[in-house]
Amino acid sequence: MTTANDIYKTLADLNITLPPISVPAAAYVPYAQTGHLIFLSGNIAKKDGQVWVGQLGKNISLDEGKAAARVVAIGLLGTLHAALAATGKDLNHVSRIVKVMSLVNSTADFTDQHLVTNGASELLGQVFGPVVGAHARSAFGVAQLPMGACVEIEMIVEVGN
Repeated sequence: MTTANDIYKTLADLNITLPPISVPAAAYVPYAQTGHLIFLSGNIAKKDGQVWVGQLGKNISLDEGKAAARVVAIGLLGTLHAALAATGKDLNHVSRIVKVMSLVNSTADFTDQHLVTNGASELLGQVFGPVVGAHARSAFGVAQLPMGACVEIEMIVEVGN
């Protein structure tokens, strides 16, 4: 756990404003907490307020995919902030980013899903530092995502007292 306001100062230094919690597009909740773990539902990439539609290896470049993954991570942080606020805590109570799972809408011959997902992983490292932000990770290529989104990411976070 960091000292008060460190995470929010880091976000400000990175010119990041946390978005409001994402509204589910189907029959699920944005997050669920059990014990010290918060499971964040998958968030899809958005650009200019709309679903960031496209497929890596077809009409989305690696750099665009990485940027999309970064945007998704910011959305996940907004959801995490709201989840923590509901319990009287904030992002400074995060003790570990445990796991990130990334789904990349990609063609059959695109094999750089892991590099796309770095957009999220690198941001989490910048925000939480090399210990708290270090996480286990999976990155999958999929044939399609909801609403044609190019990237979807979910996350598991451990929260301290």
